[in-house]
Amino acid sequence: MPELPEVETVRRGLAPVMEGARFRKVEARRGDLRWPLPKDFAQRLECNRVEGLGRRAKYLLADLASGDVLLMHLGMSGSFRVFHRGDTKTPGRYHHERSKHLAHDHVVFHMDNGSMVTFNDPRRFGSMKIVPREKLDQEPLLHSLGPEPLGNEFGTAMLARACRGKQTSLKSALSDQRIVAGLGNIYVCEALHRARLSPRRRTSTIADRSGAPNERAVRLVEAIKAVLNDAIAAGGSSLRDHRRTDGELGDFQHNFRVYDRAGQPCPTRGCNGVVRRIVQGARSTFFCPVCQK
Repeated sequence: MPELPEVETVRRGLAPVMEGARFRKVEARRGDLRWPLPKDFAQRLECNRVEGLGRRAKYLLADLASGDVLLMHLGMSGSFRVFHRGDTKTPGRYHHERSKHLAHDHVVFHMDNGSMVTFNDPRRFGSMKIVPREKLDQEPLLHSLGPEPLGNEFGTAMLARACRGKQTSLKSALSDQRIVAGLGNIYVCEALHRARLSPRRRTSTIADRSGAPNERAVRLVEAIKAVLNDAIAAGGSSLRDHRRTDGELGDFQHNFRVYDRAGQPCPTRGCNGVVRRIVQGARSTFFCPVCQK
């Protein structure tokens, strides 16, 4: 499933063509994705202007002039693609052949600036929902989310307080969207390796008894921010389905240190460890047992 860097990459690709533009026509080619679309989905969007396009955790939020917010999630295989009038060029070095997937273009936005935005989702685990802006804080999909890891609220003190006394593993805690929003399996593994912390370490050990952060918390927060920024700069990670809005794949998968690298030498300078794979919470965890303690 796409994580924060992939969704942020998509947001940055959509913003130039959607922000300030109106939906001239909306095609809902099927009545449902993961959940049924609102019956008046197209009518509530058509002629509406997109005031801004934001992101909350793994969700895209289009703020509309009507006072509604279009809440969108990519699911496991969803992707957006932008087409410009008269655009015939092929994307760059790495791209999916779009013509093979046209049957899965379930929602199409025709913008009044001449651009067309399609949502393609073979597995239909993605979702779209229209929420009144004044009810956004109570929206069940959003209200329990923790802080954004690249926002001002997220820091060593906040993370230490959230982890104080918890007996779960660090891997489980960082994957909990209530503690920090937007992280998933890939970037938790990568951040823990950068911080030289074992995914099996007890969560409470990054704080003292009073909940104050220790040196482990400092390393962990720095690693989370660094790996997310690096992944966003690379356009996210394309393992199977993620692609940018121009069809090109992300590049960060070529920079993984441990994720999906089981059996390979640890890339940490001076470390003679070998990357291992274990299972935590029914998900694969990759780490170096030598330098991650």
